[in-house]
Amino acid sequence: MPAADLPPVAVAGVVTLAALVVGPWLARVSVRLATRDDTATAGPVRVVVTAGLLVAALVGVLLYGGVRPATAGLAWAAAAGIVLGAVDLAVHRLPDRVTVPAYAGVAAALLADAAVLGTWGSLGRAGLAAGAAFGLAAGAALLSPEGLGYGDVKLLGLLGLVLGWAGWGVLLAGVFLGLMSGALVSVVLLATRRASWRTAIPFGPPLLVGAVLALALAGSGSLG
Repeated sequence: MPAADLPPVAVAGVVTLAALVVGPWLARVSVRLATRDDTATAGPVRVVVTAGLLVAALVGVLLYGGVRPATAGLAWAAAAGIVLGAVDLAVHRLPDRVTVPAYAGVAAALLADAAVLGTWGSLGRAGLAAGAAFGLAAGAALLSPEGLGYGDVKLLGLLGLVLGWAGWGVLLAGVFLGLMSGALVSVVLLATRRASWRTAIPFGPPLLVGAVLALALAGSGSLG
């Protein structure tokens, strides 16, 4: 069912419930993963920011996919991305405890989508894209371990799964925009002297931003 056919009250109810219930939980998870303290709690600012990001992500996912099994996978990837981005910004890590289950959740949702709606071509493309993104990133990490960590490699595989399902053009746009976002952040930090050439800059958030922008462009028809 297209998102335009959904009752606005139903959409608002689902998004609000997610913000109130899932948002604080995601904020708490991100803090605990960053601090490696299972008793840590999230402050009110973090909770509000996380819930706001989740609301924006869910609205975007619903507008892009509508009501179908694949949308659940996109929502899972979005929630995982919020946590991964927060942890990477804090401590430069992309925990497998978030990335690996996201692979399984997204893959299961895309498989269900193919079984229900017959989108086997999209599923196959997603698998090929995930393998290609993971393989190329792993090669880059071997050549330059300081430039790309294995957490980034796994994240690129996950993004390949999501963006590849949407289309090869979306995948290429997502990677390009992610690289450009990372380069822009680096230039700004260097120009403002908040970082040096040797400062390690988390690569996960720019990749996530690039993926979001690519999906937004695809949803608007800008990518064909």
